[in-house]
This record gives sequence, C-alpha cells and structure tokens, in this order.
Amino acid sequence: MAASKPVITTAFSYETLEETLDIRRKSARLAIGIPKEDAFQEDRIALIPEAVSVLVGNGHSVVIQSKAGEGSKFSDKDYSEAGARITHDPDEVFKQPMLIKSAPITMSDLPKLQKGQIIMSPLNHSLIKKEILEELSRKKITTLGFEMLKDDSGTFPIVRSMSEIAGSAAMLLAGQFLACSNNGKGVLLGGISGIPPTKVIIIGAGVVGEFATRTALALGASVKVFDNNVYRLKRLQNNLGFRVWTSVIEPKILAKQLKTCEVAVGALSSEKGRVPIVVTESMVAKMRPGSVILDVCIDRGGCFETSELTSHEKPVFRKHDVIHYCVPNIASGFARTASHAISNVLMPMLLKIADEGGLDSILWHNFNLRNGIYMFKGQVTNFYLSERFNLKYTDLNLLLATSRR
Repeated sequence: MAASKPVITTAFSYETLEETLDIRRKSARLAIGIPKEDAFQEDRIALIPEAVSVLVGNGHSVVIQSKAGEGSKFSDKDYSEAGARITHDPDEVFKQPMLIKSAPITMSDLPKLQKGQIIMSPLNHSLIKKEILEELSRKKITTLGFEMLKDDSGTFPIVRSMSEIAGSAAMLLAGQFLACSNNGKGVLLGGISGIPPTKVIIIGAGVVGEFATRTALALGASVKVFDNNVYRLKRLQNNLGFRVWTSVIEPKILAKQLKTCEVAVGALSSEKGRVPIVVTESMVAKMRPGSVILDVCIDRGGCFETSELTSHEKPVFRKHDVIHYCVPNIASGFARTASHAISNVLMPMLLKIADEGGLDSILWHNFNLRNGIYMFKGQVTNFYLSERFNLKYTDLNLLLATSRR
C-alpha cells in the first residue's frame, strides 16, 4: 500500500487583531528634601517658595531644613505658607527619597544619605572625589547633575542661566573695584561725555563672554573680545546684532591690548578638565596699575597665570598692582536671582517626572533628562568620570533596557 502524501495547509487567518498600547503609568507622589547648605559659600536654594507651592498643590511633599533659604532672602515663613514642612533636624531632610541640593555632594553628606535615594545637585567636576562616587555607588544612589541637564533646544538651561548672571555680574563687580572706595584707580566703568570710554578686554565668547560684553557695552565701555573659536566670535556678533572688535587669541595681540585696558575678564570654557592659561604673569605685570582682572573661569583653574582662588568674604587681592577677583561661585553672590533661575528649570521637570510615574519611567523616553544622569542606582554612567577615577562604566541605555524587562 502506497504511503499517503503529507497534506500541506495553505489557508491563513487574516483576522484583525486588537491593537496593544502601552498603558500610562500611574502618577507618582514625590517626597522631596531640601537641606541647608554649609559648604562652598552656597547661598542659593534649588526651589523658591512659589515653586514649592505648585508642587505641594499637585500632591507632593517638600521638607526643608530651617533657614535653608535665608541666603536667598527667603524665610521659613515663606516656605511654610507655601506648604512645605520646616524641620530643624537635617537627618529628617536626608531621609526623603528625593534630595535636591544647591551645592555639590560633600564628604560630610555621605553618612546621612539613604540607600536607593535620588539626588539632584550640581556635579562640579573640579570638586568631585573618588571616595564620594564610591560611597554613592555602595548605597545604589541615582544622581543627576544640574549642569548636564538639557532642554528641548539642546542647550543646558541651568548652566546658561548661571553664565548669564556671572557675565552680567562681572561688569558690575569690575565697576565696584575700579572705585576709589575699594582702592581702585577711580575710573567710572563706561565713562561720560567728553572722556574716552573705559577699555574692557573679554577672553572667551561663550555665554559668559556674551553677557559680559552686553553689560559692558550698555555701560558705555569700549569692548574687545578674544576667543580661539571663530564660530563663537561670529555667533557673538550675530547675537549682539552689530559688530564689536574681535580676535583669535594671539599672544602678541592679546598682550598689546591688555597693556592699555582697565578691565580684563577671563570667560573661557572647557567641556572637561581645566581651561588653558592664555595670560601669562609677564602680561599681567605690564598691565596698568589699578586695573581689574575678573577670572570668571577660576572654577576650571583660571585662564590668568596670576589667578588664585578667593571668596565672597575676601574677593580680591593685588599682584603686580593689578586687582584680581577670582571668586568661583559668582552666581551665589546674587542668590535670589540665581535661585529663581534654577527653580524655573527644576519645578516643571519635577512635575513631569511625577506625571510619568517616577524617574525610572521618564528616563526611558526623555533624553534631555537622561543626559543629566551620571550615576544610576549605583552604576557610574558618565564616561569622563569613570575614566578619570578608574571606575567601571556602564551605559545608561543598557541599564534602562534591562530594568524594563
């Protein structure tokens, strides 16, 4: 008997299947702690009372250490009326699942941090230590750096705001230290009718340099800008809407201009590491007696060879009879404005995090927020930090993909 041939079925089912969609996660309730900063001469606070009021109104809780806002001239009463809970116990603040600091994480903070906590604060590459990262890793903490947060335009909103403040403030401070009351040379920044304008040299055409230029021009000064990035110089011209004197950083030209200026501002930037020294001590020694140097990039090492770190209490020193202002945290000297600027970025971001069901959920699709993470649940996700401190690097995309399984 012949074997039967196998039957091949050729019928297919073309029935419409039900579409499956992602179900939106339930909104999360945030419990936020804001400590009083006692390091780095930090007077800013990350959330102003109006922002706290919005967060509390949306069902979130905010615990603030007593007098945390006094540096920015916000009282405990302001925060209490906004719905925050005021406490004198710093440990109670540090027990909150989400901690928001206006100063970088310090060694003294480490014992109070909780396992699995989320911390939002400035990173400050020049101050971070390996021991801090190792302890954060041990406690499986997730950290987000203010200066690495991006917005929809691809810029860094908090960095830009602080740079705008630093650039504008630099010119106001220069005018202050040119005055006779501060043992300056007695020159009015900008000058008046019939008197040649004050000459200002700005080294760096980034955001700090742009706003220093705007303020100096508004005061009536004569401004000359140096930068080795021609694109930045062109962008500066376009943003101002008219041409100012610009040049690449050529030592002979720079030295010649410094000889006859009243104010020199160091506004160079660096994506990693220290900024280059472009003004040597011999150049400074040939500057006019009583002229003022403001090294705004001192937190990155400074671009003047004679620069030394100063503080808000003792902001200046003289070298070669030239006044040096080298305070690393200029924005903190204008703490109320700076706090308002930081709060404007963080408050809407916190509401988005809550609406998406928490930080883990929003990081899955929000690349701007993802850019700010440098440690995720104890894993170092910032390549530069891992290379610098010889720590294991883990790609954040991989961690997020794993956590979604």
